[in-house]
Amino acid sequence: MNFFPKLIFSHFSRHFATLSKLPNNFTKIPSRYRPQAIRDAQQALTDYLHCTRYIPFVYAEHIAKNSFFSLSSLISGIKFSTTSFNRNVLRFLRYHPINEYEFFFESIGIDYEEVGGLLPSKKFFFSEDETVLEAACALSGFGFPWNKLGKLYKEEVLIFKASSKELKAMLFKIKECGFSNIPVIGICLAFPYVLRGGGVNELGGEIVALLNDLKRVFLDFDLGSHVEDNVDAWYEICRKIRVFYDLGCEKGKIGELIGRNKNLFLQYPEEVLVSKILYFSRFLVPKEDIGMLILRNPEILDSDLETPMISVMGMLKHFGLSVKKRDSIAKEYPYVLGRNKMTNLPNVMRALNLHEWLFNRIKNGNRRLLANYTLKDDEDLDKGFRDSLEKIQFSRTPVHTMEKLIFLHRVGFGENSLTMKVLAHVHGTGSELQERFDSLLGLGFEFSKLCRIVHMTPKVLNQCPKTVEQKVNFLRHEMGVSLDYLDIFPAFLCFNLEKRIKPRYRFHKWLTENGLCTRNYSIASIVATGEKSFIARLGRIHPDALNKWFENFSYKESDSSSQD
Repeated sequence: MNFFPKLIFSHFSRHFATLSKLPNNFTKIPSRYRPQAIRDAQQALTDYLHCTRYIPFVYAEHIAKNSFFSLSSLISGIKFSTTSFNRNVLRFLRYHPINEYEFFFESIGIDYEEVGGLLPSKKFFFSEDETVLEAACALSGFGFPWNKLGKLYKEEVLIFKASSKELKAMLFKIKECGFSNIPVIGICLAFPYVLRGGGVNELGGEIVALLNDLKRVFLDFDLGSHVEDNVDAWYEICRKIRVFYDLGCEKGKIGELIGRNKNLFLQYPEEVLVSKILYFSRFLVPKEDIGMLILRNPEILDSDLETPMISVMGMLKHFGLSVKKRDSIAKEYPYVLGRNKMTNLPNVMRALNLHEWLFNRIKNGNRRLLANYTLKDDEDLDKGFRDSLEKIQFSRTPVHTMEKLIFLHRVGFGENSLTMKVLAHVHGTGSELQERFDSLLGLGFEFSKLCRIVHMTPKVLNQCPKTVEQKVNFLRHEMGVSLDYLDIFPAFLCFNLEKRIKPRYRFHKWLTENGLCTRNYSIASIVATGEKSFIARLGRIHPDALNKWFENFSYKESDSSSQD
């Protein structure tokens, strides 16, 4: 058995773990020989690219050593031998030229499954168009890690259409701002458009503004001296800075603010930063406001916004909502009250239609109120809810039921008896209910109004999204009514579209258009009236109405199930 350094074996093992991407013939090579097969094939491919295709050795080696899946596919058709596999691969390559772009794109860090969509049509060899390879070589020569060049290619493909001379000129322009090679590389990987420029040897206005900010941060406020002198460290810190520009913060305007709060970028992982941004994004406020909130108050990243329990009414009082308004909310949104988790606070506030109010309170100097909030042991306990919760624990399907309850809490329903009544009428898994809820939001329902509809008519969530969409489209387009009507008659969404809604509405429309009915019946009256009462009404409207109904409009199958 062959033994290899642990680092090499670990590298191969990570690739072999993704067996679903590997060709079947490759997996037939005994596992103990696969590292050797790859190593021999890499050497053979390096020699082929360098000696036959005249690619400089260092770049040929980069391509061969960073194109694992393309290489695996290549050798899957070559018989393995422990003693002559290198020669077998070289012999194969002499008579079976490879698509050099395929190996190249994988080698620069682009996922193998994405490579096919990037391959140029009718081109196999770099000699047919050397621009891409020349750009990569110029960047690598400056110090860019070869297997990270894909980040540049995917975001700014025009970089690889520039000549090596143009790229070197752009890199020199960035260095003139006061940065050495490694910081320049980190900046370019995080902000690939800086290499796009604004013309030959020129930097565009947006790029100049960005570089002025970065110069202020890294040089004037000395953040650069706290960053390790390697590409990964500089790329990581620049990625964190980019988060705020992606939120809409203006380039050239926040350099000083970033510099004065540099510990934010040194102490907190990007994951923590992103998780807090996602949390505040759920308040549906401008993204730039979220960025400025965190930049001005980095201590907010220390707050646990996931696990603490809150009292909805206690939180409103804590943030200064008046007694009068709290009383009004208690009457209008009783299903939201009680306890909930801090992680659900954004949706709780959306259910109350107070999400912008609370975020503005946080933004305008009350951010410490989030961290300072504490729930008293006996505060806002609902006995009815607790009793029902205990019954769930001893039911036949406690896990399934708790998933549904977690969904209701997630969209803003509190720990109260009304929530338990809704829970008893909704069917499906927690993820299915979330999908249906999200689909309704996608149809244009306001979050707060949708929560009220679910409270009033829980069975709305028991239908597949397509069914509800068809009903909403009929309501809007054929009946000419807005979604606001469902505030009054949410049960509309529970009736069968083909058997109930369409035939009844179209018949009433026909009666009105033909002057047989002068009374303007509401949609609720048309749809919700029971079958016997509906038939009796038709008889009173006109003697011939019943015959017309049964002959031309009534659904032909049994109408015993008029609700979905």
